[in-house]
Amino acid sequence: MTDSRGPQPSQETYGGEQPVQQGTQPYHPPQAYPSPSGGTQGGQPRPGPQAQQAQQAQQAAEGAAVRRPRTGATTQPRTRKARLRVAKADPWSVMKVSFLLSIALGICTIVAAAVLWMVMDAMGVFSTVGGTISEATGSNESNGFDLQSFLSLPRVLLFTSVIAVIDVVLATALATLGAFIYNLSAGFVGGVELTLAEDE
Repeated sequence: MTDSRGPQPSQETYGGEQPVQQGTQPYHPPQAYPSPSGGTQGGQPRPGPQAQQAQQAQQAAEGAAVRRPRTGATTQPRTRKARLRVAKADPWSVMKVSFLLSIALGICTIVAAAVLWMVMDAMGVFSTVGGTISEATGSNESNGFDLQSFLSLPRVLLFTSVIAVIDVVLATALATLGAFIYNLSAGFVGGVELTLAEDE
């Protein structure tokens, strides 16, 4: 049999799409998203920059109005505390510190004795008390005990210096011995506990 309809152009369809006619413009589907510059958003015109700034300012004002601080609440800084324990005392460091402290104490003792002797001598204490003692201990053959010559400034300073040196030796030895005794006792009971707090 022969086809009486004449020659037909070969056309193919895919997925129900319309065939593309030759000599016409290609098919462009509609855009699903708006273009970045201008255009519309969701079928509505996009607001300008000034309108966006006004909306942001309004939202910030609403947020500030909602987030109001509590007036009745008082914020006080917390003081940090640490509980420590002195487990051991180094005898060598204790000896050095006690030696220096005892030397400072001896110097203060010598200076205090010199100042006290000058004040008492200026007040006339030695002359008055010395005269009374010499009259009480004196006789026809001797004048009695001379307190002023016995308690002269060089002799007082010499006695005070000897006492200061003895104090330095004893204080250093006792402090070092105390460190050893503390270490022994801390091994049994754990030592002295201290609570340290941070200064506000």
